[in-house]
Amino acid sequence: MFWFLLITMVVVVAAVTLAVVGGGDSEVLPEVAPEQLVDPLPAARPVDRADVEALRLPVAARGYRMADVDDVLVRLGAELAERDARIAELEEALAGAAPGGDADTEGGEK
Repeated sequence: MFWFLLITMVVVVAAVTLAVVGGGDSEVLPEVAPEQLVDPLPAARPVDRADVEALRLPVAARGYRMADVDDVLVRLGAELAERDARIAELEEALAGAAPGGDADTEGGEK
């Protein structure tokens, strides 16, 4: 009786292993392409508020895909730094062009 149970168990384990490992040409579950960020942010022009509001990041198994989030944050950080530099440049030019805004001119008139 013991040998019969042992042989039966070996046959069942072998059958299950063959079914799982080499059970045919077709896959049980087809491969699904990972969800990708389709249109992250416009490359030809600066990002505006509507672009950020329309942005939808793809969801992965455990939240958002870190690479997509990092790409968006790097792009937004670069855009903000560029705008801050341009604002500072324009404010400096405006302060220099304003009457009485130059300290050397005020000192020479007295």
